[in-house]
Amino acid sequence: MGLPTETEERVRYSETDQMGVAHNKSYFEWFEIGRTEFCRKKGLPYSEIEAQGFYLVVVEALCRYRRPLRYDQTFLIRTTLREASSRKIIFDYEILTKENRELAASGYTIHIPTNARGQVTPLPAAVWEKISAE
Repeated sequence: MGLPTETEERVRYSETDQMGVAHNKSYFEWFEIGRTEFCRKKGLPYSEIEAQGFYLVVVEALCRYRRPLRYDQTFLIRTTLREASSRKIIFDYEILTKENRELAASGYTIHIPTNARGQVTPLPAAVWEKISAE
């Protein structure tokens, strides 16, 4: 649905297990970093969405692990918007090694908009159009 954004990160010590391998839960945190930066680069930081009274709640998340990342290794988070409407937004992610762009993991998250009371509510057209703009 649009061009991906890439964000560079480094595996931090707190994100690894005793063997220095990135823990599986870290990938979901990196997905969050990727989509936050994606929205920021579209001129729509999460803080602006929330200031308008909306929250993008994760209702489904999947990660397929391909190869381990290790402590202090640099990697790229490639985030792509698969779908955007007033009722649902889907982001796809690839975690790539920086040195040779090998796929370490891939996945997606599905979000629905809610209001401050947690009730499902449609996003204004201006919000989802800004996210999906080329």
